[in-house]
Amino acid sequence: MAADPDVLEWLLDSDPVLRWQVERDLAGAPPSTWQATRALVATQGWGARLLSKQDADGQWAGGSFFPAGFFGSAEAEQPGQPWVATTWALKDLREWGLDAAALAGTAEKLAANSRWDYNDLPYWDGEIDVCINSYTLAGGAWLGADVSALAEWFPAHRLADGGWNCEAEEGNSTRSSFHSTLNAVRGMIAYERITGDTSLGDARRGGEEYLLSRRLLYRASTGDAVGDFTLKFVYPNRHRYSALAALDHFRDVSRLDGTQPDPRLGDAVDVVRGARRSDGVWLQGAPLPGRTWFDVDAPEGEPSRWLTLFGTRVLDWWDSADR
Repeated sequence: MAADPDVLEWLLDSDPVLRWQVERDLAGAPPSTWQATRALVATQGWGARLLSKQDADGQWAGGSFFPAGFFGSAEAEQPGQPWVATTWALKDLREWGLDAAALAGTAEKLAANSRWDYNDLPYWDGEIDVCINSYTLAGGAWLGADVSALAEWFPAHRLADGGWNCEAEEGNSTRSSFHSTLNAVRGMIAYERITGDTSLGDARRGGEEYLLSRRLLYRASTGDAVGDFTLKFVYPNRHRYSALAALDHFRDVSRLDGTQPDPRLGDAVDVVRGARRSDGVWLQGAPLPGRTWFDVDAPEGEPSRWLTLFGTRVLDWWDSADR
């Protein structure tokens, strides 16, 4: 299902952080074209704008996961959380395709200056939350930090049912979570792609099997839908699971491992296809509450370029597979 020409033109009329992916994944542009657009991320648009928010000590908003002064403030009483601190900025910039050279020296600055809100732990050591650790693993690999010890954390903290849960380390759960498991495997595949270290392959594929065995949507115990969150698409999705986010990961897996789509993804594909409007676009869902540096997608209920990119490339991958 190639993008409609009008939709493709609309997608290409976008910020470099999105446009280079449209050129590569949907428009069939040669590498020289999309790589040139990707190089603009450091100097134009949202990438340059977010880079300009970095503090002299290497952080954003003065903090690792939450901004400085957050706890005990009026903002802490509001729904959601701020999305402006270091971990979220690095996650966005990495996923937007920024060349790590634009952040030269940042890994060292964070090692010296940034500590986790949990137990004042050193930044590149990670902490106890699997989602936080997944972002840190990927970000550290990208920036050239030594995160080999953090990589070992993932297989050691995998739960008996195959995945991970951010609540497990506090003793609040022994069952894996769709959200946590997807974040874990996404962090691990980014680490593997960047470093070439395949030592996490078994743990990653075990987490992926946890999701596949549930067809990305259902409880293992009853076969019922795990929750309507799987059907709600939004960008930025931050930590939130959805059928679309999971399918985009499995497309990534297919590209890295050289595998065809697993047939168990079919129900989730139907969900994504059903959310596509007749004009070929997907609508923005309800944004996660909390302060941001600036908007990077459409308001709720409006056509979303990001979701349309993800949805179109997932369906293209699925529909073109040799099954």
